[in-house]
Amino acid sequence: MNNTSTFKHPILAWLLVLPQLLVTIVFFFWPAFAALRQSVYRGDAFGLHTHFVLLQNFIDLFHDSSYLESVGVTLLFSLLVTVLTMACGLLMAFLVNRVIVGQGLYKSLLIWPYAVAPAVAGILWRFLFNPAIGWGPYLLAKLGIDWNYMLNSKQALCVVVFAASWQQFSYNFLFFFAGLQAIPKSLLEAAKIDGASDWQSFWHIIFPLLAPMTFFLLVINMIYAFFDTFGIVQIVTNGGPASATSILVYKVYNDGFLGLDMGSSAAQSVILMAFVIGLTTVQFRYLEKKVHY
Repeated sequence: MNNTSTFKHPILAWLLVLPQLLVTIVFFFWPAFAALRQSVYRGDAFGLHTHFVLLQNFIDLFHDSSYLESVGVTLLFSLLVTVLTMACGLLMAFLVNRVIVGQGLYKSLLIWPYAVAPAVAGILWRFLFNPAIGWGPYLLAKLGIDWNYMLNSKQALCVVVFAASWQQFSYNFLFFFAGLQAIPKSLLEAAKIDGASDWQSFWHIIFPLLAPMTFFLLVINMIYAFFDTFGIVQIVTNGGPASATSILVYKVYNDGFLGLDMGSSAAQSVILMAFVIGLTTVQFRYLEKKVHY
């Protein structure tokens, strides 16, 4: 039986995909082309005069110590957020999957953080760990820890990592929970009969079966950490203290809209886009080979 859809008039197929094509062109290809064009020009702060500089904006970036520092911060930040969100999502999914009574309530509560906008999540964590009014520093002071993320760069990085991970881990929880629900109970029961412990069942049966989902979430979380955490960084730390949390996507905004250096900002956005595309390609080329569907 042939289930392939056919159209009597080819124009109908184009009309059906036209809305998505327009969205892609307007919100991706057009801005990407504009950034690529702007990256080879340099102009004044008012945008009245521009001149062609070819690759000079890119060359200046790789001689800029603040930009190189931002690259290092971004790599560390994205790694921590990816690991933390995936670990927490998998842990909570595994625990909720074992719950018999009230499982729906736990699922509802754990999904809520994903419904919170990044900027709102940033406000929540900013108040939570505010050195003056937050109860987080109050509890840490009871343990003898002097907390002031506005002055301490390591503490500032910890706050934005936790805020970004908290806002994203629900997404990972949903996918991991769905994957756990799809695993046949007979496999786990057979493992128990053979004397396998919970850890052995998880490592040798559950986790390999979740490999396709884990690979998908790895890619999604890396993209999230590089692009979708701008609101959290801006609200919580404004890239400080001393640019300790100035990730690349925030530096693009800071140099372009605050520093009014549109050429450098565009060059940074091109490099960021190329880096994420390259990283995603490497993941699909090498890591996907280890995934069994």
